[in-house]
Amino acid sequence: MRTPRLRAQPRGPSVTVASMAVFRSGLLVLTTPLASLAPRLAPILTSAARLVNHTLYVHLQPGMSLEDPAQPPSSPVQATFEVLDFITHLYAGADVHRHLDVRILLTNIRTKSTFLPPLPTSVQNLAHPPEVVLTDFQTLDGSQYNPVKEQLVRYATSCYSCCPRLASVLLYPDYGIGEVPMESLDVPLPSTIRPASPVARSPKQPVRGYYRGAVGGTFDRLHNAHKVLLSIACILAQEQLVVGVADKDLLKSKLLPELLQPYTERVEHLSEFLVDIKPSLTFDVIPLLDPYGPAGSDPSLEFLVVSEETYRGGMAVNRFRLENDLEELALYQIQLLKDVKHTENEEDKVSSSSFRQRMLGNLLRPPYERPELPTCLYVIGLTGISGSGKSSIAQRLKGLGAFVIDSDHLGHRAYAPGGPAYQPVVEAFGTDILHKDGIINRKVLGSRVFGNKKQLKILTDIMWPIIAKLAREEMDRALPCPMWDCLLTLGLCCRVCVIDAAVLLEAGWQNLVHEVWTVVIPETEAVRRIVERDGLSEAAAQSRLQSQMSGQQLVEQSHVVLSTLWEPHITQRQVEKAWALLQKRIPKSHQALD
Repeated sequence: MRTPRLRAQPRGPSVTVASMAVFRSGLLVLTTPLASLAPRLAPILTSAARLVNHTLYVHLQPGMSLEDPAQPPSSPVQATFEVLDFITHLYAGADVHRHLDVRILLTNIRTKSTFLPPLPTSVQNLAHPPEVVLTDFQTLDGSQYNPVKEQLVRYATSCYSCCPRLASVLLYPDYGIGEVPMESLDVPLPSTIRPASPVARSPKQPVRGYYRGAVGGTFDRLHNAHKVLLSIACILAQEQLVVGVADKDLLKSKLLPELLQPYTERVEHLSEFLVDIKPSLTFDVIPLLDPYGPAGSDPSLEFLVVSEETYRGGMAVNRFRLENDLEELALYQIQLLKDVKHTENEEDKVSSSSFRQRMLGNLLRPPYERPELPTCLYVIGLTGISGSGKSSIAQRLKGLGAFVIDSDHLGHRAYAPGGPAYQPVVEAFGTDILHKDGIINRKVLGSRVFGNKKQLKILTDIMWPIIAKLAREEMDRALPCPMWDCLLTLGLCCRVCVIDAAVLLEAGWQNLVHEVWTVVIPETEAVRRIVERDGLSEAAAQSRLQSQMSGQQLVEQSHVVLSTLWEPHITQRQVEKAWALLQKRIPKSHQALD
């Protein structure tokens, strides 16, 4: 017999997706059998994303009808490998809707086990109580049939804590011109979970449950690939899940570690997600300080969930356990999620590294209010560790129209005979710092203050205020043309001024700027560049870096972060992005002149 097919349903006349309000949080109840649901998932998520703009909870209840007079109970869903694959498929599909925090609720998904607790009879609290409940369940006439919606609301509120005035919507997604199978075609989803032998693996095979297990990761900016890893671990665990969160030495090799969320922030987001999706578990979230973590030493653990990337690490954990007379852990390997939107210098998988790269050039915190600065200037303070490529960024900004003030050049002017710092420096450090022609020998002066905090403070107390004064004078010269005065009076333009200064924050010059922009680079790359550029030894280059604020310290006080780690055209693209965003946020009185 021919499989029945469902054509795209017309929407009811009274309610359309376009006319609905946007809700901050929602609950999506999926009732279609999984094999039939998979090909429809993309348009369903698209419809849901038009209604919900922050948190979307998903509840799986395949086969449930909302047209029966009796309220349907929340019944357990057998955890099979098909269910695990569907969860991966759903999170992968949700990744195109990056504004949505999707969370698949797991309380009713049950593994094959003799020690399972009964389904909870009380309502499950959620961190973001849904304001609307949505479903893929459809009525024959394609309308927003009130009794069905009322049944949907009753079902949702019997399972979860929802907002008092819970709205409800029957989704009728646009499935396109073609037809969508109404019944399963028995085409399994791609296999995304690979258990280690001897665990069986077929779509309908029930998944075994364990008392205790573990999973680990950095969990920076919790994304959908993390959620797959955590969700599989939560389904397998019946009592306790140990979650290791990478910290300290394990973060050093990460790309753009300066932009990693602090450990406490990562744990906070992770803990909220875990308690939301399966509150019956006990979660032990701990810092992961070595590659093995508790998985290598805890005899009570039974399984470990890893990704394709960390599978070898999981094998190493098992070898370590065997060496210490502990039983091996059952390994479950999760397939990486592909990132269809990655750019040329990003990984092709969904990863926190790519998310951090996309932060480059973005505004990370509100600009400083600087009413004491001329309204005709919008001032950027550009800083970075030695070797970061800060000066090259300054030149790129100059090419886009910025007026650049080089603090090193100001320092040279200040040191020159007759300059404002010449006599105070000679009086403080003696005439033996002078060349025969009377010019200050900066190498001799540098050796005098390097490693001597007291002497260095004497020098900086002289130099920093003088350079700041010279920078203010340069800012006054940024708009010398009388035509600018006329335009400024009309509020039609403003000049972006960039102060290029390695010691911007140490010197306290942030009071001269609206925004601090920092250029970051791995320390190993900075050392390589310093050695190549200045002819120093690696030890001398490292000493120079250690005498400066670290990239991490600079970023903590920065508004925009850039990096010169990649090819020059990638750097140029970053700078152009940062410049374009800057033009959009500069107040009207600060808008740049075309």
